[in-house]
Amino acid sequence: MENKNFDVIIIGGSYSGLSAGMSLGRSLRNVLIIDNGKPCNRQTPHSHNFITHDGKTPAEIAQLAKKDVEKYNTVKFYNGTVTKTIKATEGFDVEISSGEKFHAKKLILASGIKDIMPDIPGFAECWGISVLHCPYCHGYEVKNEVTGILSNGDMAYEFSKLIFNMTKNLTLFTNGKATLTDEQIEKLNQNKIILNEDEIAGIEHKKGSIQKIIFKNGKEIVLQALYAKIPFEQNINASGDLGCELTEQGFINIDMMQKTTVPGVFACGDNVTMMRSVANAIAQGNFTGAVVNKELSDEEF
Repeated sequence: MENKNFDVIIIGGSYSGLSAGMSLGRSLRNVLIIDNGKPCNRQTPHSHNFITHDGKTPAEIAQLAKKDVEKYNTVKFYNGTVTKTIKATEGFDVEISSGEKFHAKKLILASGIKDIMPDIPGFAECWGISVLHCPYCHGYEVKNEVTGILSNGDMAYEFSKLIFNMTKNLTLFTNGKATLTDEQIEKLNQNKIILNEDEIAGIEHKKGSIQKIIFKNGKEIVLQALYAKIPFEQNINASGDLGCELTEQGFINIDMMQKTTVPGVFACGDNVTMMRSVANAIAQGNFTGAVVNKELSDEEF
């Protein structure tokens, strides 16, 4: 790529990054979108709760979005992984795994997050297929089915409230001693939500579709769906390289204008919010692109 200097570099070319790219491209900004083609939902067979695209595969939605953004000749694409981001005298330098370097006045981190899979055989293979993170994205498709939740403590209790609305055949698996309060356990009992503290040995499945959970004590439970709250980490070293502040939950800390704690660096998408959905990522990206264009306009006028 001959041009190395851009108004804006967007790290991450999924829904949020592409949406920001369209907003900036339509504002005649020279933009580079860098993406390695490994979105967190690449195993998910269908995406839901996004009007006009309900039920399409995540990849199909992303391909359609990229095709739209490619119409704007001020937006360029680079297939690669960002290894380093550096605050320069004016703007930012971005280095790719190939060694190639680019420069921009502004950075948008639309880099998503990486889910950290538990050490449970079969879990990773079912993630996004029958092991689910979001009732809004996938709950309707498994409504009234035999369902489980893999979580513990306050998060498990709050999650149980949401899933209880989707099915009354519900079991909470804490995978060891429960850390819920007596009051929370009593409330689960009142709503006939089964609490299972047995340690899980593995998940039996067929091509990602859960058949049963197998426990270390030899017991088995047949399931159709399992919701899980698992830890994550940022895909990009925003706090180390750039000095962006993270929240207690591990998200990039932003204000109401999608600005991080580092001037000139913005963030949008799954890396800033627990509301992980295609629709939300696209909305955030669209807004972020407009905010960045406004900041550039103010500086240049």
